[in-house]
Amino acid sequence: MRSKNLKIELPKGERYKYETAEMMPNLCTQLLCCGAKGSGKTISIVNLVKKLEFDRIFLISPTAKSNHSILSMINIDEDDMYEDTEDLTIIDDIISRVEEEGREYDEYHEKMKEYNEFIKNSNNNDYHLIDDDTIDKFMDDNNNFLKPEHYLNGRRPKVALILDDILGSFLMSKGIRKVNNLAIKHRHISPVKSEGGGAIGISTFFLTQTFRCQTGGISKPIRSNCNSLIIFKTKNENEFNDLRDEVAGEIGKELFTKIYEIATDEPHSFLFIDFNPKSHFPSRYRKNLDTFLIAEDDGTITQRRYD
Repeated sequence: MRSKNLKIELPKGERYKYETAEMMPNLCTQLLCCGAKGSGKTISIVNLVKKLEFDRIFLISPTAKSNHSILSMINIDEDDMYEDTEDLTIIDDIISRVEEEGREYDEYHEKMKEYNEFIKNSNNNDYHLIDDDTIDKFMDDNNNFLKPEHYLNGRRPKVALILDDILGSFLMSKGIRKVNNLAIKHRHISPVKSEGGGAIGISTFFLTQTFRCQTGGISKPIRSNCNSLIIFKTKNENEFNDLRDEVAGEIGKELFTKIYEIATDEPHSFLFIDFNPKSHFPSRYRKNLDTFLIAEDDGTITQRRYD
């Protein structure tokens, strides 16, 4: 006997609130980038962040000044750069600033509703529907209309946080609960009511030299909540085995190893894994950002490059 009314209903609206370029991953995202010193972690993330066209970027890194020439490619405001990784209030401060972005976004849309109603009543000569406070808000002394302003003209801001070279820091030991909480809730930071609701969210990018370590390393909550990975060549067999065990998934260890070897066969090349790929992507695996690596049924790997 077939039961009725037991079908699972999905919520209306889009899962991802931000549009990205055709070959770019979805946002809001969380990415873990693993590679040895000098492998190219920072330059790869800077290029990805630049292509994703974020409106505001926060940086936590004790080496921010030494990477200034690279980081200047993405125009991070100095007030949004944090170098003291012993300061456990950093995460709270960033969240507070993103919440302010959400308040300004909602306030703008609320004001626009009032403004549009004001313009409609003015055009219809319904002046009895307009109170003095509304006139003061939307007209200047010369009777010019004052349209509400927002630095993105009401578009929802895209926010990123880069955490670079913080492995073993106070933030990743004593402050790990705050970092873990951010990793788990990053998509839900700064809830908003306007334009379908949801949240501003923070796309987070963790850069690390090791995938796992016993203390002060990348924790399970961070790894488990990643939407994507960037993996550079490693000479540490145990490190690779740990990584493969955790992410090989549906294709199995043998095919994953083939894909990894193809992706990392050149200096500074890397394997990019997108765990939530767009529907038109032929694979979740890429060499760098421009070449999809497709595992065929016969065990071969096809490369498909996009310029």
